[in-house]
Amino acid sequence: MQRSVVIEEFKQRYLNQPYGDVWLYLRPLAYKTHPYKWATIGKEIAHIETATMEEVRAFFKKFYCPSNAILVVAGNVKEKIVLELCEKWFQPIPAGTATVRNLPQEAEKQEESFLRLNRDVPQDAIYKAYLMCERLHPDYHATDLLSDVLSRGNSSRMYNHLVKEQKVFSEISSYLMGDLDKGLFVISGKLSDGITTESAENAIDLELESIKAELVSERELQKCKNKSESSLQFSEIDVMNKAANLAYSELMGDPNLVNQESEKYQSVTATDIQRIANAILKKENCATLHYLKSQ
Repeated sequence: MQRSVVIEEFKQRYLNQPYGDVWLYLRPLAYKTHPYKWATIGKEIAHIETATMEEVRAFFKKFYCPSNAILVVAGNVKEKIVLELCEKWFQPIPAGTATVRNLPQEAEKQEESFLRLNRDVPQDAIYKAYLMCERLHPDYHATDLLSDVLSRGNSSRMYNHLVKEQKVFSEISSYLMGDLDKGLFVISGKLSDGITTESAENAIDLELESIKAELVSERELQKCKNKSESSLQFSEIDVMNKAANLAYSELMGDPNLVNQESEKYQSVTATDIQRIANAILKKENCATLHYLKSQ
């Protein structure tokens, strides 16, 4: 019964919606070694169909145990009561064996990879994924702001130049995957009618070369910092978000990291943005997917 539910979930998420299978192809195009090349649910339905009950039980026993869990309690609670309830409900559960994270790491990308797909979609699309630093790297926050300078909001560079002015794309964005290990800096866009992929690629390249060649203005950078600060502050309004942010910081090794995010964004300089743009936005560091509508 559960197998059929997961298969339907796979179909709904990846096969039965436009552009749904993009990441089934883009991840293995970008990663050659790290397990990030796999979708969590599996690469294809056969992976779900052939999973055995023994494999499922072993996975559950290994990962779904107290030694591999982080518990966060947030809200108007009393420590004494929280500890009593934790002891009542969780102490009887065997701790299990602590999981040691030791994944094969992705080597520096040396050559551009490319794939073209034809699908029943309304518009041609381009996806470009660049390998970037891991989540705890000192350059992570500057890389995040680099993506914001390029595409966060209707006043951003790529939206202004490529959507409003040149009308090469109907929509375009850049964003980070935010992975613990080496992640992906992604640029994706839907092409306007009549625009070739060659023209669209050239338009993206010009934007990237511009940000690599010249320092962003302090005003432009501060605008992006303000947006990041706003997002951070609003994320702390909801108690569930507070709990999730604390849990993720603990997963990274230090719950106090949640209190350092704002300072790290504010300390980024225009020189940092330019340095990182030149370091990662290179053709040999890129995996490109052209996702084209069937003729």
